Amino acid sequence: MYGSYWAQIFVVGLGGFIGSAGRFALSGLVHRLFPLSTFPYGTLAVNVIGCLAIGFISGMLDQRQILTPLLRLFLLVGVLGGFTTFSAFAYETLDLVHASNFARAISNVIAQVVFGLTAAWIGYLTAQHL
Repeated sequence: MYGSYWAQIFVVGLGGFIGSAGRFALSGLVHRLFPLSTFPYGTLAVNVIGCLAIGFISGMLDQRQILTPLLRLFLLVGVLGGFTTFSAFAYETLDLVHASNFARAISNVIAQVVFGLTAAWIGYLTAQHL
């Protein structure tokens, strides 16, 4: 269905390389456009573009079966996953909404934000005390 396990790992890894390089390039470009700003416009741009892309691609895939499962892994998990994991978070939350799992969708948003920020804070504090 998706090819061999190693083929899946390869296409996700290749897509992740492309996505990560794209994130670095786009974020750097945006930061150069706003050199005096302390707001993370580069990250915001990457997250919004990644969410737009994953929404568009998944919408197209729901309407038309135009990609093989392996190419779908390459684009959605690899490229966009490497570009921004926020797009995966948005896609999974929308998937819960589409399945009428509203409580789980809201719980996912709250958990991702609260646990993510808390973990970053704990990691930062831990590093400061080493």
